[in-house]
Formats: sequence, structure tokens, C-alpha cells
Amino acid sequence: MNTVTLGVRGLDDSLETFRKVWKTGKGEPAARINFATPELLWQVLTAKRWEILKAMCGRGPLSIREIARRTNRDVKAVHGDVKVLAAAGVLDKTESGGAVFPYDAVHVDFVLKAA
Repeated sequence: MNTVTLGVRGLDDSLETFRKVWKTGKGEPAARINFATPELLWQVLTAKRWEILKAMCGRGPLSIREIARRTNRDVKAVHGDVKVLAAAGVLDKTESGGAVFPYDAVHVDFVLKAA
């Protein structure tokens, strides 16, 4: 199964992981998309945008109209959400104007600590 991990990691943690992988050739084999803070993760991944990801998991490239149909939403609203998800690096845009979420599953990983 092709799974992406959505997580919360600061720049320092991400760079440290990169250094380890670069030096050893070993590291996190799975795809990972990181957000700087939990607040940013939830700002980008709203409930409606989660619906889009759920509808797109394992489906290959889809047109905006098809995504709207699968989520029972307005095309214009879906277009705006796809634009935000693509800007955040969660979705890839296709040459035909649609989008692709190239994963079959999503894993969310972060730790909430006391302030």
C-alpha cells in the first residue's frame, strides 16, 4: 500500500532527518509531507479538504468536476480547495487542470505537548 504520512515537524527536525539520510543512505522510506505547526496542518486540512483526499485516495488523476461529484460539492468550492491542497504540496495538479493524490492511504503523525 502506498501511504503518505502527514506530520508536524519544524525545519530543524526536517533538516536533521535529511542529513541522516544523506550520510547513511538510510532513513524514512515512506512519503512524508510536513507542516511547521499543528495549527497549520489543521488550517490546510479542513474537514471539506479531508473529504477531497478521501475521495481521491487510490483513484489516480481526477478532474475537478469528478472530485466535486464524488464529494457532492460545488465545482467552484472544490476548485478552491484543490488549489490550496496543491499549494501545500498535498495534491499534484495535472496538465489537464485536474488533480492527483498519488497515495492509497494517509497516516497523520504528530505529538501534542504541554506549552
